[in-house]
Amino acid sequence: MVRAWSVVLMVLWSTLPAQAADAPEFAGKIEAISEALQERMRGVSFHEGCPVPFEELRLLTLSYIDPAGDVQEGQLVVNEAVAEELVAIFRELFDARFPIEKMELVHAYGGSDDASCAANNTSAFNCRKITGSTASWSNHALGRAIDINPLWNPYVKKELVIPPRGSDYLDRKAHRPGMIQRGDAVMKAFKSRGWKWGGDWRRLKDYQHFEKKK
Repeated sequence: MVRAWSVVLMVLWSTLPAQAADAPEFAGKIEAISEALQERMRGVSFHEGCPVPFEELRLLTLSYIDPAGDVQEGQLVVNEAVAEELVAIFRELFDARFPIEKMELVHAYGGSDDASCAANNTSAFNCRKITGSTASWSNHALGRAIDINPLWNPYVKKELVIPPRGSDYLDRKAHRPGMIQRGDAVMKAFKSRGWKWGGDWRRLKDYQHFEKKK
């Protein structure tokens, strides 16, 4: 009888799906901004007069799923106050297999928000003013905002679309992978932690943008 049960258990085991251990695992790391990274950022994404010092910023190294379904590693600079929260958020996006095209620090684009958006680069800290303003700091300058897949989730204000090729993604009902939609994994991960979405704004739509003020 014991032998018969052993055979049955072996057959049942052989029909089970692949174990979760075979699935790729998320990795997230939080570090202080090293002197070497500070040197690369100075005069590019970090300037004299920035509203936060390097001491209040952190470097995140995060796993993400690319559009081909492969695991990649990217980096963000963010405010220390939201660092752990963002690691948890990106873990949820990873588990949901939400695709991200690339995730590079914005100084790789000369500190240009336009260039970073045109490359569909997901980024966070950039010591710059609000789009269209010369007076007020953006929440990106505080390390408390993030833009996700900005080409697929463009900034729209009347006739202005950033990046310009984002015009192909203005029909938000024509969903494509990497677009942010109400009720999806991205929205749930951010909004459950008190982050605000630019897609909810009235005067303009910033579909790529999430922010969390103090």
